[in-house]
Order: sequence, then structure tokens, then C-alpha cells
Amino acid sequence: MADAAFIVLAAGAGRRFGGPKQLAPLGGRPLLQHAVDAAPDPLTVVLGAHADEVRAGIDLDGARVVVCEDWEEGQAASLRAGVAAVGAVDAAIVLLGDMPFVTTQVIIGALDQLTTGWDAVRTLYGGKPGHPVVLGRRVLSAVPSLRGDVGARDLLRSYRVREWEAGQLADPVDIDTREQLEVLAT
Repeated sequence: MADAAFIVLAAGAGRRFGGPKQLAPLGGRPLLQHAVDAAPDPLTVVLGAHADEVRAGIDLDGARVVVCEDWEEGQAASLRAGVAAVGAVDAAIVLLGDMPFVTTQVIIGALDQLTTGWDAVRTLYGGKPGHPVVLGRRVLSAVPSLRGDVGARDLLRSYRVREWEAGQLADPVDIDTREQLEVLAT
């Protein structure tokens, strides 16, 4: 893929977590730092709630930081902000900032699956949908129409989506609560 960009969505308030989970420590690093470190360049990180605090607590050197002012709308607003920031690329690889064990190998592997005849790639873990999701040019052009607390899942139903199994390559756990984080930290 000649022209691709990587987007980490990390704009949420962490309501279920009880605060900015992006900064919660896991393995000696903030939770969001794991996703940032795994993502190749060019990287765009979408922040929203707690943006100043998160920016100060994460090493974002080399990444473009976008603050989604409409973050309270939900994931669609963050995705729109990230896609707008990367501009006219052939593909955008979308990651979530609360999935600390997705590796660079999985990210590049998902991108490699976007070949002729496919509009997007959905990474699967044990047959269940996860991230990263690779959005090709046709799908990217429809992202501005997304609204609400949804990602691209509904949008993808209208396109040719290649499903790629990566369960053998990474742990897809996402952190929503402090209890989940505590289990991982032990």
C-alpha cells in the first residue's frame, strides 16, 4: 500500500474506567503509550476528553495530535476527526488506544491484507471482530457520514471487507474498567 496512515482513537472520557484510562499504568507505561509505540508512522492520535492531561502524559513525539472537540458524540466523531486529519490517503489503519497488546506485526499484517478487490480489512481474533481495521479509499470517503457512538462497523456492511484472523499474533483485550486493568497487571 503506497499511501497509508495510522490512526489511534483515544478521545473518550473513560467513564466506565472512572477517569482518563489513557494514562492508567500498565507494565510501567501509560495504557495509550502501548498503542502509540506499536503504530508505525505516519501516526495520528485523536484525543478529546482530558486532551491536555493525556498529551502531557504520553510520548507523542513524531505523531500528529488531533483534538476532537465533539468527542462526547462517541467514536464516530473521533473517527471522522482522524480521517479528516490524514487527508487523501489510500488507506487508514484504525487502532484503539485501549488495546495495549496489539502489535506492530498485527498492524502491518492487517494493512497487507488490503489488496485489489477489497475495500477494507477487519481483523479477527478467534473469529470475533477486533482492531485494527483497515479502511480503503472508498470507505474513507464515507466516514464523514458516520454519527453516534459507533465506529465503522455499520458502514463496512456496504463494502467488500476482507476478514483476517490474527488471534495467533496478539491478545485483543481492550481495557474498559479498572478491574480489567488490575487483572492484567497481576
